[in-house]
Amino acid sequence: MSVDQQRRHWLCAGALMPLAPALAGAAPVTPVTPAAPAFEAGASAAQLAAAVPRAPAGVTPAALAADQGYWSEVAAQYDVTERVVQLENGYWGAMARPVLQAYQGLTAKVNHDNAWYARKDFPAEFEAVRASAAAALGVGLDEIVLTRGATEALQALIGGYNRLAPGDTVLCADVDYDAMIAAMRWLKQRRGVEVVSINLPEPFSYEGVIDCYAKAMARHPRLKMMLLTHVNHRNGMQLPVAEISRMARQRGVDVIVDTAHGFGQLDMRIPDLQADFAGINLHKWIGAPVGVGAVYIKRGRVRDIDPYMGEQDGDDVRTRVHTGTANFAAFLALPLAFEVHQRIGVANKQARLQRLRNRWVDAARGIAGIELLASADPRLSSAIAAFRLKGQATAAQNQALMKRLVVEHGVFTIHREGLASGACVRVTPSLFTSEAQVDRLVAALHKVAKQG
Repeated sequence: MSVDQQRRHWLCAGALMPLAPALAGAAPVTPVTPAAPAFEAGASAAQLAAAVPRAPAGVTPAALAADQGYWSEVAAQYDVTERVVQLENGYWGAMARPVLQAYQGLTAKVNHDNAWYARKDFPAEFEAVRASAAAALGVGLDEIVLTRGATEALQALIGGYNRLAPGDTVLCADVDYDAMIAAMRWLKQRRGVEVVSINLPEPFSYEGVIDCYAKAMARHPRLKMMLLTHVNHRNGMQLPVAEISRMARQRGVDVIVDTAHGFGQLDMRIPDLQADFAGINLHKWIGAPVGVGAVYIKRGRVRDIDPYMGEQDGDDVRTRVHTGTANFAAFLALPLAFEVHQRIGVANKQARLQRLRNRWVDAARGIAGIELLASADPRLSSAIAAFRLKGQATAAQNQALMKRLVVEHGVFTIHREGLASGACVRVTPSLFTSEAQVDRLVAALHKVAKQG
């Protein structure tokens, strides 16, 4: 199928389609031969993670971020598609090969032992997994419950938050995740509250974002709870959550933080957010198998979240979520995912991802016809950033732009909607992304901007 035929196929279908293995202009990717040993039952997380290169001691994160040799070794631990340059890593994060192999081995073990394992051994092993998660998050074991992802976690927190009375106000913003906005709006029906939505200013600045929330709190004296998205999935802005949370606390306003895109790529732990409630994703930036997240409820606040649909009341955080039969192997692989994460180091991950992000963002600032949705302030930036062609802010225009990038240039991104300023195209590198691949995006942006 020719490039033109591929493009017509996409435009007619209006959705993502399987693409030919070799797209015109796509950067060649060298296949990676698995080097790590196969999963062995009984091996420790440290033993299994040993194939992943540990960050060298005595090297600053900024210096390591520029070490192409080290990051090539890290990238070699990921088996990544050769069909496109993968710059849509915000959906979920690929597992490093040791985690994948362990997950596959654990799946086989659980399937083999079946209910005998689930009834006999899993409960104790699951508690050990939960303890490892609590340690990584920097919280107490009595403050977290594992979930299938941040969406389930945040729905439990938002829907279960019970310190609301009819006539109270709750607040969300245009940068928040769609399912979370829907859950906040549902509180009008569930609790009889007024739901207020604000639009964050663009271009955004540190002081401007904080001032936007301060003004919203001042305008709504009956505000009791608000949702803050740590790193939003549309333009990737890192919200000054701790500062806004402290302001809210002074006014008696509770904060629920969506840190699906924050924890794991930013050098922080949950108490740093200064909030009593948070929904966490562990299959995006930690690299656990898909279907792992967590609810955080600060010690002493459990009773402010309703037990899940008739679960026994009390102070046990585990009664606030009920996922049913779990994906046993996904949870069991979590400690290994944390071990890989720690071998590389979260500060090093953040520095590398910021370097990749800044490489294309800084180049795009000089391209006429490109409108960036990205701040130059490192306090507001993350791995994620977005752009659009100037004057083209509709969903259809940005979906078409995303398709042009992949069909004509072999660069896979994703379009996002929901910002007050309009739709955009989101770019999200990962640890296995090379600088040459980022440069391929820049070259594509020059061409699409020139063509309009």
